[in-house]
Amino acid sequence: MNTEPEESWLYVISSKRKLINFNFEEIWRYRDLLILFVKRDIVTVYKQTILGPLWYIIQPLFTSVIFTLIFNRLGQIQTDGIDPFVFNLAGITAWNYFKECLTGTSNTFTANQNIFGKVYFPRVILPLSITISNLLKFGIQLFIFFGFWLYYYFQGMELSLNMTHIWLFPVYVIMMGMLGLGLGMIISSMTTKYRDLTILVGFAVQLLMFLSAVPYPVSEAHAKFSRPIALIVEFNPLTQIIEGFRFMLLNTGTFTWIGFFYTLVVSVVLFLLGLLVFNRTEKTFIDTV
Repeated sequence: MNTEPEESWLYVISSKRKLINFNFEEIWRYRDLLILFVKRDIVTVYKQTILGPLWYIIQPLFTSVIFTLIFNRLGQIQTDGIDPFVFNLAGITAWNYFKECLTGTSNTFTANQNIFGKVYFPRVILPLSITISNLLKFGIQLFIFFGFWLYYYFQGMELSLNMTHIWLFPVYVIMMGMLGLGLGMIISSMTTKYRDLTILVGFAVQLLMFLSAVPYPVSEAHAKFSRPIALIVEFNPLTQIIEGFRFMLLNTGTFTWIGFFYTLVVSVVLFLLGLLVFNRTEKTFIDTV
């Protein structure tokens, strides 16, 4: 009796998944595609613009000038003895990376529904590529910040890096990326059913910026806000990151190990939750988008 040999497949694509599946193995298997998307994001974002990558420089500088005029000159917000422009530029440089990660990944499903419906690959590759490619923009803006830091330093301003904690700087960047990516993946999963969330994101991000101590230090929040609002600002994980950036780059503000580990735990949990929700949504999103 002849029996056909059982075929053994190298990979099996199925809609059936475990209840909890982060899919790290498959992401690693598609790392070449991830690199390709990162290159595409870097090359095409400003390809047909007049100023091109100069927008990376113009946006934080212009925002810092506006914040300095409105909050520090008009609103008399104190910046712990640091020049308001440098103080604001440090916060905006950190905030912009989170914002770009969040807004860039929050519409992944709706913006890429055509390609998702034609070919299979782990959908999380796209938001990951956005988060990684935004590191270039962050690096350029950080370089501009250090340019102004050196200018004011040689002008006689008392500026110094916190050499004791500067080694934590990459960890803060990773935490910022995980927060933006985690929130972005959750919102992207929700927009497959509720399209108006994409409109809400832009408005919510602006409000979140003012609750994250970007244009003011935490000390000013306690001095001028009611206690409940000040506590919301202080325990906002983004506030901890913004303060951490300033603490390391300007040696001002507050830093505690409790706040650091609290932010690290929140970042990891939010990233894993976003990845879990995103992976579960990718199985059925094509029917609702």
